[in-house]
Amino acid sequence: MQKIISICSILFLLQTSWLYAQSEFKQGHDESYANETAIEFVANDGQTTEAYQGFFEVPENRNKTNSRTIKLGYVRFPAAAGVVGSPIIYLAGGPGGSGIGTAKWRRFPLFMALRQFGDVIALDQRGTGISEIQSKCSSAQYLPVDEALTNQEMTRRYRLAAKECVVFWQGKNIDVLGYTTVQNALDLDALRLHLKAQKMTLWGISYGSHLALAAIDLIPERIDKVIIASAEGLDQTVKLPAQTDSYFSRVQAVIDHNPEMHTQYPDIIALIKRVHSKLDVKPIKLAIPQRDGQVIDFLLQKTHLQMLASMMIADPNQNLFVLLDLYSSLDSDNTDVAIELLKRGMFNNEAISFDLMPFAMDVASGISDKRLTLVTTQASTSLLGEFLNFPMPQLNNVVDGLDLGERFRQPVVNSVPTLLLTGTLDGRTYIEEQQAATQHLSQLTQVMVVNAGHNLFMSSPEVLKVMQQFLANKPVTNKKIIAELSQ
Repeated sequence: MQKIISICSILFLLQTSWLYAQSEFKQGHDESYANETAIEFVANDGQTTEAYQGFFEVPENRNKTNSRTIKLGYVRFPAAAGVVGSPIIYLAGGPGGSGIGTAKWRRFPLFMALRQFGDVIALDQRGTGISEIQSKCSSAQYLPVDEALTNQEMTRRYRLAAKECVVFWQGKNIDVLGYTTVQNALDLDALRLHLKAQKMTLWGISYGSHLALAAIDLIPERIDKVIIASAEGLDQTVKLPAQTDSYFSRVQAVIDHNPEMHTQYPDIIALIKRVHSKLDVKPIKLAIPQRDGQVIDFLLQKTHLQMLASMMIADPNQNLFVLLDLYSSLDSDNTDVAIELLKRGMFNNEAISFDLMPFAMDVASGISDKRLTLVTTQASTSLLGEFLNFPMPQLNNVVDGLDLGERFRQPVVNSVPTLLLTGTLDGRTYIEEQQAATQHLSQLTQVMVVNAGHNLFMSSPEVLKVMQQFLANKPVTNKKIIAELSQ
């Protein structure tokens, strides 16, 4: 994702510009394009709609002249009758999320509603969903759940596992260096050409916003508008530990406005610190029932709670209060909640494994030297340490030649019209970081969604209304949406 890209990438952009100049483009297309098949799309709740499933081909690594090609799949929901507009390409988060899977999930109504502005594309990015190659790798490294391991030892084993998996993928003729956000962003332009569109609108969340920002930087002239939520900047793959502590303070402020919640959780930061200190002194031995009827020994350590918290704080209405209940029960020497959570298999004795796409994308985006120093300093005293993005930064620079470099991680400066939706209780991409990531976008409209977390698109009907106003080129008048918060 470097801003100074290779000669091969420049040639690719020149080639696509020539194709653009030679082509006749049409929008609001209700017939199939090349490599498309008409389907009945079935959402998880049983709703159906007519759609097209298709694919297009791209180089696996545009930085190599002899790169093999790979197929990327998508589902296209045609625009409503008579609608002419840029195709709206959904960019899933993760990295590693499936755009098609998201369309089947609870965001199906959004995909349908946005058809009034153009074709809506559920894209499976390279290495995900139907675009996935056989890339799961299990290493020879383990993290036994019944042994106490230092953070340094965990990092050492993860780095060994990563190096083993790179060799494994290379043995399958997979070019690991092709799985970067730069290549992902250039795929979007290839999809635009495939759809014969002058420009495209990007709609992304979390890592999808990271990808959208990279595309704004690389190919701004091909982009009509951008909608992003829970924004992750190009140097924000690893979140700042101190911002996680600030997040818990915001949660406490909300709790304090509810007398019942405040009675139950008068000081969550002090609660978390007490439990962590207790586990530092004496980890807890547990017996965890398994689905197959076996029982495994488990040594509950502070690192386990830090990892669990990192998984559970994204959204306030679901796992957050389960997490607080976990800490409260352990504070009272009750392990019932811990056992129930650990039964779900979040930790096990299986080998350390990686999926190629999320592994490579995160390592490639990396972290600047300045930010790494800040993260390391803050982690020593923060509640969750370096575990919010585990195994990053632990895997930083683990693959030679994969990191996209400091030039890539510079702030994006551009005038592409952009709508940013920010949840005030987002436990993964924090308010201050989202503002920093987008501060140099001169046509930015930010809407705060109060009480919403990381996955905020369905947090309030007002979110869709704001998106529709933005796509219709109308002024977005509602800059603050109040979402319902429930325990």
